[in-house]
Amino acid sequence: MTDLHRLSIREMSEGLKTAQFSSRELTQHYLNRIAKIDTQVKSYVTVTAEQALAQADAADGLLKSGMAGILTGIPLAHKDIFCTQGIKTTAGSKMLDNFISPYDATVVAKAKEAGLVTLGKVNMDEFAMGSTSESSYIGATGNPWALDHVPGGSSGGSAAAVAADLAPIATGTDTGGSIRQPASFCGLTGLKPTYGRVSRYGMIAYASSLDQGGPIARSAEDCAYLMDVIAGHDLKDSTSVNKEVDDYVAKLNSTAVKGLRIGIPKQYFNVVGLDADVKARVEESLKKLEEMGATLVEIDLNMTEAYVPTYYLIAPAEASSNLSRYDGVRYGYRCENPADLLDLYKRSRSEGFGAEVQRRILIGTYALSAGYYDAYYVKAQKVRRLIQQDFLKAFENIDVIAAPSAPTTAYKIGAKLDPVEMYLGDIYTIAVNLAGLPAINAPVGFDASHLPVGLQLIGNYWSEAQLLSIVHQYQQNTDWHTKRAAIAEENA
Repeated sequence: MTDLHRLSIREMSEGLKTAQFSSRELTQHYLNRIAKIDTQVKSYVTVTAEQALAQADAADGLLKSGMAGILTGIPLAHKDIFCTQGIKTTAGSKMLDNFISPYDATVVAKAKEAGLVTLGKVNMDEFAMGSTSESSYIGATGNPWALDHVPGGSSGGSAAAVAADLAPIATGTDTGGSIRQPASFCGLTGLKPTYGRVSRYGMIAYASSLDQGGPIARSAEDCAYLMDVIAGHDLKDSTSVNKEVDDYVAKLNSTAVKGLRIGIPKQYFNVVGLDADVKARVEESLKKLEEMGATLVEIDLNMTEAYVPTYYLIAPAEASSNLSRYDGVRYGYRCENPADLLDLYKRSRSEGFGAEVQRRILIGTYALSAGYYDAYYVKAQKVRRLIQQDFLKAFENIDVIAAPSAPTTAYKIGAKLDPVEMYLGDIYTIAVNLAGLPAINAPVGFDASHLPVGLQLIGNYWSEAQLLSIVHQYQQNTDWHTKRAAIAEENA
């Protein structure tokens, strides 16, 4: 079969169970596509072909014995921020270009236990700091819809791999929009769960109070299958919440769109820099939801102007603390012939970290320094609480909040946005991380250049099942999630 990559996760599972094809055939199909197409897309950092085929053979054994689970034998790609035992884990950085993890992240371990087959590790912005995937030490990844455009970031490799049909599903992480924005740029569905829903153990830290793992796939249904695997409490992660996990696949039709109250923040639709095509497609998707029975309610989110300054104090401060461990002594990159210990520290860090990572470390170190800690970091944490309260007040009268996922579609590789301009592009996504809320991106059309546009739905705490259900029903009434870039149509 030459079109296995066109199947949904459910169809793949049914095909494997009924022996229409084997996991080895399915895995080899994707490996062939990667070999043929990824030289153009450049989504993979490491392809684990030998290991993948061994896992596929083991899956086929389970399928024959009747011991297989729903996802046994289905391939996936992991963002290169998740530690994988015996496989290089770079976090897109020269600092970790020689790091072979001695253990699996919980997300990776759970995927293995479910019988999923790891195709490899995919590209990302260095230490997840960026919105384009251009800051990766490995080099930029192309957007399958237009290879000279960015796929978004930091989970750009995850989104590009799925959009080019080089993996049916991928893991990503979201610290300030790093699942939702690349999903938007690549025409995919991407879910950022509630903080504490998915274990952060073995996920290389950027900003510990903001980071959260989640799925990127073509549809809400496909995302739900992976969420059923990776969600849940983990004793190894002190920020993981011990709360009952929904059966996300079983609840895909559980939320009635009829009667759903969708909050429309007027501040979000009057942002300077919001592209006219993006605004139009998002409004058209909201009209469709209205036709399906939802009610649109205008709301005020008065803290909107505080999002960017608050985020870009807290995230760099936590990054400064987290990245202090990369000192050239214990693991990772070490400079050559250091004159003394101070020279070892300084040169290992200045040579091992890229420009954007160094910029954020410097901002964060300044914000945490004596004399500025109270004025900047402590004040930002107080404003963060006000942002959270702003959302909770809104949720007293509505079910979900709608917004664009990004103010523009994907821009060209090398567009050379200045840092502040790039940070402002995160206006719609970062508040969700500051508040710890769940949010999802759904593809809702294209701009005049035929680049994808995304709608973001933000839910109250622990409402992942509701968000997936709303998007799933929207996708039953539209076909944007089925659209494929020309490069994805190529057969291996």
